[in-house]
Amino acid sequence: MLKRVHFGPSVLPYLLVAPQIAITLVFFIWPASRAVYQSFLLEDAFGLNTEFVWFENFAALFSDPYYLASIRKTAVFSASVAFLSLSFALILAAMADRVIKGGTVYRTLLIWPYAVAPVIAGALWVFMLDPTLGILTYTLAALGYDWNHKLSGTEAMILVIVAAAWKQVAYNFLFFLAAMQSIPKSLIEAAAIDGAGPVKRFATIIFPLISPTTFFLLVINMVYAFFETFAIIHAVTQGGPAKATEIMVFKVYNDGAAGGDLGSSAAQSVVLMVIVILLTVIQFRYVERRVAY
Repeated sequence: MLKRVHFGPSVLPYLLVAPQIAITLVFFIWPASRAVYQSFLLEDAFGLNTEFVWFENFAALFSDPYYLASIRKTAVFSASVAFLSLSFALILAAMADRVIKGGTVYRTLLIWPYAVAPVIAGALWVFMLDPTLGILTYTLAALGYDWNHKLSGTEAMILVIVAAAWKQVAYNFLFFLAAMQSIPKSLIEAAAIDGAGPVKRFATIIFPLISPTTFFLLVINMVYAFFETFAIIHAVTQGGPAKATEIMVFKVYNDGAAGGDLGSSAAQSVVLMVIVILLTVIQFRYVERRVAY
């Protein structure tokens, strides 16, 4: 006769999840709710005079050409960073999965950039592409191109995109490599015996099998581009020249901390949060359909 085991109520599960719930409440729910509340206020930088203005901050935002321009810049920046970081990480992971001699050293060198702080990553690229001292600037000059990101908004945007993508490649590389190494080698060998070349094996076997990892990294990279690239832009261009690299997250800081317009800054942070949530929902709703688990 099968005996059923019953466990009485216990406080242990609640104690185990309590730290995570507390962290979520303190570092996400409470700041987000404060930002939503403050977005309906008009107040000075010191908080001495406060007026409840309902949706006036949002109406002012969407009638501001500089804010609308920052949305377009953010779209270009985030899409470029996600595409470049995922593409290069996928290529490097495919190469690392085939390396036999010196594979550990090769993988370790590719992981190192992930340990670099965003500010340092930005500073490295600033030094390499400095208009007067940068080694890459001299290389471009020898090829006949005069690089100066301090004067050209397009070059400044290219610089922050490259720096942000380079910083994220190592993170993506780790996940892609782990996913590729989890694929049974018998599938790859069977395809090779059937005459499939390396490119066809990757396109028809490897890439479809790592699609869950690709989808996960797509979501993570979009969130990274929207939020975690602030330090890179602050260290490299500070939103310049002429606001050419002032994406949404940097404009929140520039208008709030630097400009003292707390209500507008809070409204911008709410809009940014809503956009990221909508993008994540869209990705899970439509992109996930193509993922083969």
